[in-house]
Amino acid sequence: MFSWWGTGRWALMRTETELGHVFRLQAQKLGGHLVAYGIFFTVIALGVIIGFSFLVSSPSVGNEMLYLATGAPTIVLVMTALVVVPMQNATARVAGYIDFIKSLPVSRKNFLFADCTVWLLITVPAIVISTMIAHFMFHPGFSVSWTIIPAYVLVVTACFGIGYGYSYAMPAELAMGLSQIIAFGALMFTPISFPMDRLPEWLQVVHLALPLHHMAQVMRASLAHETFQAGIISYVVLAVWSVLGFLAAIRILERD
Repeated sequence: MFSWWGTGRWALMRTETELGHVFRLQAQKLGGHLVAYGIFFTVIALGVIIGFSFLVSSPSVGNEMLYLATGAPTIVLVMTALVVVPMQNATARVAGYIDFIKSLPVSRKNFLFADCTVWLLITVPAIVISTMIAHFMFHPGFSVSWTIIPAYVLVVTACFGIGYGYSYAMPAELAMGLSQIIAFGALMFTPISFPMDRLPEWLQVVHLALPLHHMAQVMRASLAHETFQAGIISYVVLAVWSVLGFLAAIRILERD
């Protein structure tokens, strides 16, 4: 029993040391860009809420503003994990930074966890600020549920799992190109800031298998549970994409 306790304690201390080391490395790598990224993501969220509000015939009528306000947090996470992070990873691979990380005696899981944490810390202020501004400017009708924390964790896991997965699995140039397609598609052709029924039927079917629609549903149902609901299928789809993405990323990073 003592041996088990000693081994477990040593493993925990090693994990904490690795996480702290990688966390500092990633924070130093981003450096002064941390604040810039925080401002960038805040502007994106406010752009979705305020900019798209000009396209709404009457912001005070119906649920259109509520769609925009509850969709903005998902847009921020998508832009972070599926666009900016893959572009950063592609650049890091070309520059040899990923090879440097692989040379360190650090668990690949701890590297991904620390890197994900750095980016999450950047997105939280953007989500909070944009949500508060939307509330005071438009009064869209938020009704926050207790599921907001597990929903946020699940959406974050799915976003970063997919982002890390494809950015490490694909050649750097293709990963950067795909990130731009995702950015354009998420804003214009994905039911994040507008109802699904506005899309052609064939595209609705496609979105049922893809994760972005389900991310928006889960987040929306937590921010306005009196108006929107998310089916169990949305949680299952996100869980599957999360596992597949992170397993792919870890497997690729563990290659010599």
